Amino acid sequence: MIPSRVEETLPELAPFVHAVQGRRPDDGTWCEAWTVRDVLVHQTGNAEELARVLQAFLEGTPVETRSFDREDPYRRISDSDLWTAFLNNCEKLSEVAAAAAQQLTPDTEVMWTGRSVKVPFFAEHMREELILHRWDLTGDDRTAVEALNEPWMTEHSVVSVGRPLLERGRTGLNLGSEGRVEGRLRTPGMDDVVVTADADGGSIRLAAPEGPATIESDAAVRVLLLWGRRPADASRWHSSAGPDTLRRVRALLGGY
Repeated sequence: MIPSRVEETLPELAPFVHAVQGRRPDDGTWCEAWTVRDVLVHQTGNAEELARVLQAFLEGTPVETRSFDREDPYRRISDSDLWTAFLNNCEKLSEVAAAAAQQLTPDTEVMWTGRSVKVPFFAEHMREELILHRWDLTGDDRTAVEALNEPWMTEHSVVSVGRPLLERGRTGLNLGSEGRVEGRLRTPGMDDVVVTADADGGSIRLAAPEGPATIESDAAVRVLLLWGRRPADASRWHSSAGPDTLRRVRALLGGY
């Protein structure tokens, strides 16, 4: 049973929990390197770290965000203990997020992974993680598509997480001093997502539709592409950019 106060803060928690419970821990997922257990380990570490960083800021003793080796202790515990830790960490994050909402203004800036984010980011980012990694378990079911289609998912992916999302892909492209990649991801009725990368770095922004799109899709597919995922039904995205441009843009969208 998920406490009501936790569901209010993390409404996507229950669908994620049901998806995990419907599978074996060693089942594969759409995140090719991870099993269901690996996804749960990652989410347990996410909830812990988001709560830890925000709690430290509230207490006036800010801490740096730890790397993903924070997940290692969870890989060594039993499945039942992992499950307990995950639910406890989500409850802790909900409590800290509620306290922060009472004590701080929404515009208060907190450092997270080397960049400045605002207080609502912490609960919102966990919500996005629950949606995205539930998709890793279920693929394109109705719940996943509806959640990914929400406009805030695109905004959070671009504004709050965008630049780190491009870094792995940009590095893998080995762009020389004059190499450059630019792509425009379009969803009808919404701003375009414009991604660029060169040897000096990458950028991602929302912009009014202009000129031809590199890839056009529904909003859910666009979020998946930004995170380095691929929808099961490839006919949900379209492109006339040509294979060279398309290959480079999709390589840039490497996600985590």
